[in-house]
Amino acid sequence: MAHYPPTDAHGLKRRGMLFVLSSPSGAGKSTIARKLLADEPDLALSVSATTRPVRPGEVDGKDYHFVDLEEFRRMVAADEFLEWAHVFGNRYGTPRAQVEAMLAAGKDVLFDIDWQGAQQLFQIAGGDVVRVFIFPPSMEELRDRLERRATDSVEVIDARMARAANEVSHWDGYDYVLVNDDVEECFRGVKTILAAERLKRSRQTGLIGFIRRLTR
Repeated sequence: MAHYPPTDAHGLKRRGMLFVLSSPSGAGKSTIARKLLADEPDLALSVSATTRPVRPGEVDGKDYHFVDLEEFRRMVAADEFLEWAHVFGNRYGTPRAQVEAMLAAGKDVLFDIDWQGAQQLFQIAGGDVVRVFIFPPSMEELRDRLERRATDSVEVIDARMARAANEVSHWDGYDYVLVNDDVEECFRGVKTILAAERLKRSRQTGLIGFIRRLTR
């Protein structure tokens, strides 16, 4: 499903990339995703569709595409999602059309999704998917972060911690793993991964033509 951005000065093209960030809630992936988008003009965010209610300050189409359950089921039946999953009693999914449009426009696409979504994307797009998992320094620190948010009840925090343990158990399904004990250092690590993956030979198209011109 990869598309090809415009050629560079040497006539080379690069396959578009699906760049996945996953972590337990509270481990910092959303903060790092925002920093990455602000720093990388050739990276665009995949905005998920969800059945959960809108939270204060959220904007439809920017934070999520908010849909009701009936519409979500219609989209599933019409194969309009690249991936979708149940999370805390709600449904979340990645609309296929928007991702294909961003790739066609020459953007790499950033996904802030869980291990289930990462697995489904890999099954569809294989080598065009790069998967990065972000660990908290410890489960105790993770709980402290969730409590400091002061946005969830004790029951919700307990549920998030139980889910976090399950998510961490899937770390070996990722290409890279990082520990977020310092957000700036973790951010630099993610940027390094993105830069290296963009330079992979397997993503460079037009190499044969370039080499022929170089050596004739």
